[in-house]
Amino acid sequence: MNFLIKMKKIVKKQKAYLVLIIVICSFISCSSDSTEDLESGNIPDDKVTYTNNIKSIIDTNCISCHSSPPINGAPIALVTFSQVKNGTQNGSVINRIEREQGSSGVMPPVGSTLSAAQIQLIKDWQTDGFLE
Repeated sequence: MNFLIKMKKIVKKQKAYLVLIIVICSFISCSSDSTEDLESGNIPDDKVTYTNNIKSIIDTNCISCHSSPPINGAPIALVTFSQVKNGTQNGSVINRIEREQGSSGVMPPVGSTLSAAQIQLIKDWQTDGFLE
């Protein structure tokens, strides 16, 4: 009888250790975004990317003049990711889209200017590191 009581205590301890091991393993296996995730293409949903957010703005509002080759006096093409990135990095894109309608050099020159939300997306894209 004494033997059975000892065995039950041992089994209880083993169950407790097993639960403790499972809990520790579940914490160890949790992960968060890292630079390696970003480099491998796993971009968090809250980041602005060229493909998901910026390309449609450029295609709708800019590409009619900023094609390749540019027409209507547009100084640069904004067809590819790198062209849009370069134009935004050097400040010309943001400078031009933030100007008030009717002022010299405002983009787009005809029609309505970009919405505040669209301009903010382009700024956020820059802040997020020009993710493609």
